[in-house]
Amino acid sequence: MTDDLSTERFPEGFAWGTATASYQIEGAVHADGRLPSVWDTFSHTPGKVHLNQTGDVADDHYHRYPEDVSLLADLGVSHYRFSLAWPRIQPEGYGPLNGAGVDFYSRLVDELLDHGITPWVTLYHWDLPQTLEDAGGWPRRETAEHFAEYAALIHQRLGDRVSDWTTLNEPWCAAFLGYASGIHAPGRTDGAAAVRAAHHLMLGHGLAVRALRDQGANSLGVTVNLYPVDPATDSAADRDAARRIDGLMNRFFLDPLLRGSYPDDVQKDISETVGTEHILDGDLATIATPLDFLGVNYYSRHVVRAGTTPSRPSHWVGSEEVEFVKRGVPVTEMGWEIDPDGLYETLTRVWREYGPPPLYVTENGAAFADEVTRDGRVHDEDRRKYLEEHFRAAHRAIGEGVDLRGYFVWSLLDNFEWAHGYSKRFGLVHVDFETQERILKDSGRWFSEITRANAL
Repeated sequence: MTDDLSTERFPEGFAWGTATASYQIEGAVHADGRLPSVWDTFSHTPGKVHLNQTGDVADDHYHRYPEDVSLLADLGVSHYRFSLAWPRIQPEGYGPLNGAGVDFYSRLVDELLDHGITPWVTLYHWDLPQTLEDAGGWPRRETAEHFAEYAALIHQRLGDRVSDWTTLNEPWCAAFLGYASGIHAPGRTDGAAAVRAAHHLMLGHGLAVRALRDQGANSLGVTVNLYPVDPATDSAADRDAARRIDGLMNRFFLDPLLRGSYPDDVQKDISETVGTEHILDGDLATIATPLDFLGVNYYSRHVVRAGTTPSRPSHWVGSEEVEFVKRGVPVTEMGWEIDPDGLYETLTRVWREYGPPPLYVTENGAAFADEVTRDGRVHDEDRRKYLEEHFRAAHRAIGEGVDLRGYFVWSLLDNFEWAHGYSKRFGLVHVDFETQERILKDSGRWFSEITRANAL
């Protein structure tokens, strides 16, 4: 690291934080009136999750949140990004709120504020109430309407202490991993349903923003997961493959959110799978309701080439034949290539092409095979190096004019990593899932120096 902190200093007031998701950490899935989500159902379906593991206990954050907030304070973060469990707050996805569920989040918010940490709430991080899925899920328009009602009701209860609200986390994953390839909950394999789900997720976002704006909220945004997409060669076929994946991964969400329209080329790519009957007059204007910030989740880069044999079921609806190329560079335990330059490219591209509201990196982090050594520590140098390189990429983007205002590391805790169960560890804090013991990793100790200095 440089000795001259001024050359690597972040802007005054830069938000340093960590991020989590409700189903991945809370546990207590039957406590205090909570009903099942699609992830409860999915994880209890044999063969869907690594070793048939579930989030029934996870990190037991529901009971251990004071300890976890103390860890956040140890990390020196100014912000904590966490999601609300819709089926804990509104168990069936509609109707009155569940008082016990609301009280849990109210206590959590108060605990954060008592430690000087700003709560940054995500309304939806994939745990759809199973009742709504049984009625049709996100492919059904009414789910978007229910989401906006839920958002308005919980904002009425927490909005006096929570200023920053994110509607959705990664609608691409919720739609295409959940409804097209089926590798995420609810596990459906219907490309047309996935496209409709994507639209209704974004419609729900727009309806929720309008509802919260009517209640006086003034810090509202959405989080999308973005990737640079490069062709494996300069051939026309490979360049078209890159166009297709960039279209479905990035532009299919950025364009309606920030331009009020879907990309024509993507609509053409998916036209054999689904029409446009689900897009009603006024929908795109609702989706493009002005934002106060845009969250960007970044993990890696895609390199693609034209293929010949379609892969089904696939989350690449309309482009199932595209092949993804590994370049032989270092990867994380998830198999994701480590490419900090991709973060710089993503931030500068969004800023240059969309002129968006202020940006936040709302997730970035890495899974590695961490172990507790004889000294009782976790020496995760790979993660520390990964984060440092990505922080420098973000700092470089700021230096070139990108209005980046914060950075949330994924994740605070080792947790239930979706279909990977407990086999992948992303946390700055190591969790023994048998005893629930927490150990701050070396990367967390290092991160606490960054947050306090606001500089590398």
